[in-house]
Amino acid sequence: MVGLEDEDNQKSTVGGSGSETGVDPLTPVLRINQLDALELDSALEQLVWSQFSQCFQNCRPGLLTPLEPELRALLQLLLSRFTLYSSSTTVGQSLLSLRYHNTLSSSTRYRPLSRRQKLGLAVLTAGPRWLQERSHSLLLSLGLIPGGLVSEVGSGFLQKGLRSCLTLVSSIAQLASLVNFLVFLGKGHHPVLAERIVGARAVFSKPNVTRDITYQYMNRELLWHGFAEFLIFLLPLINTRKLKETVSRILLGGESAGVDCGRNGQGVWKECGLCGEWPTMPHMVGCQHVFCYYCIKSHSIANTHITCPKCGAEAGKLEPVKMEVEVVGR
Repeated sequence: MVGLEDEDNQKSTVGGSGSETGVDPLTPVLRINQLDALELDSALEQLVWSQFSQCFQNCRPGLLTPLEPELRALLQLLLSRFTLYSSSTTVGQSLLSLRYHNTLSSSTRYRPLSRRQKLGLAVLTAGPRWLQERSHSLLLSLGLIPGGLVSEVGSGFLQKGLRSCLTLVSSIAQLASLVNFLVFLGKGHHPVLAERIVGARAVFSKPNVTRDITYQYMNRELLWHGFAEFLIFLLPLINTRKLKETVSRILLGGESAGVDCGRNGQGVWKECGLCGEWPTMPHMVGCQHVFCYYCIKSHSIANTHITCPKCGAEAGKLEPVKMEVEVVGR
């Protein structure tokens, strides 16, 4: 009874401080802010795991692999202990000036989460992920999939029934998460199912909160990302080799290149006109230059109307180089 009274006093104290600062739980929070908070929390968990795994980089390879799901769940629970359990907010929410509000309370003022809600939210967040990563080994140890020790002596009917039940429960959980997300898109509350189950809703922690990132910066970033995606789509369609040949022909001129070919007729046989190495399976396209077979073949596949990159002459039929070898007897 004393513990419950202390907890109620603590909640009323925090709630009073929240009401004094002007926190209004009825103020709607943007959906993008709630999703951004989840992404920031996920990025923080990944950062903590990478730092933790680097501590064992000099140990035997694969040392953490057998216990990786348990270690990830433990780190996530530790983060929840020092963030969610302490201040009813996660790291991502605190960066966006958000915190959890207890929707089970009948009061219109801000009420922080109770200890049961914090514990339930932490367990429902870390537990399903751990079960998903450990599902195969758990089913194997229980003999519900082929290869387990119990499956050799257990009854096949019981195994099939339990496996069907587990599959049904997993499907129902995924369907419930999907329905919850669709409801979130419509109403703007509870982006994850765990928040709806424990009765936690994200609200602003400060009145009249201002955005740290201006809309001008966001618009500039959106325009730049759109332009970058357009370039990623457009660049593979541009024949850069042909464009370079055209520019070099305009700047240098094709006639001077042809004259150089006539002067250095012996040198063109020693290197490929595309890769610059000694020609492998040398072929010609109608001019005096020699190319590797794979170089000129891939070049012709990329561009049906090819020209010689050295002299700019129109390429003809691809033919192997024929050389006359004179054998001189002693």
